[in-house]
Amino acid sequence: MKKILSSPLYVFVLTFLLINIPLWVFAINFFPGEIVYEEGLATNKVEAPLSLSYFIGLGYEDADMVGIKDFYLTFKGTALAVCMCIGFPAILAGRVWSKKK
Repeated sequence: MKKILSSPLYVFVLTFLLINIPLWVFAINFFPGEIVYEEGLATNKVEAPLSLSYFIGLGYEDADMVGIKDFYLTFKGTALAVCMCIGFPAILAGRVWSKKK
């Protein structure tokens, strides 16, 4: 176990999986986004926290999507998703790498 935790690549892969699996599988509404509702000819944008699982089709029912034209992450939401999904594992792997030197 100590060998695994002393390799930056293993630390990156392990933390990447531990962080990303729950974020992409469970409906954790954490990331800032916008939902576009279509009501007749009018469209209405509403800011709401979104889950990454919505983008792969998990975490919502088809009945929940009635009247929703589109949903997407805002710039803040995209930046937060990148930081959490890739940035945090990279920082931990960098810490392990710098500790080895």
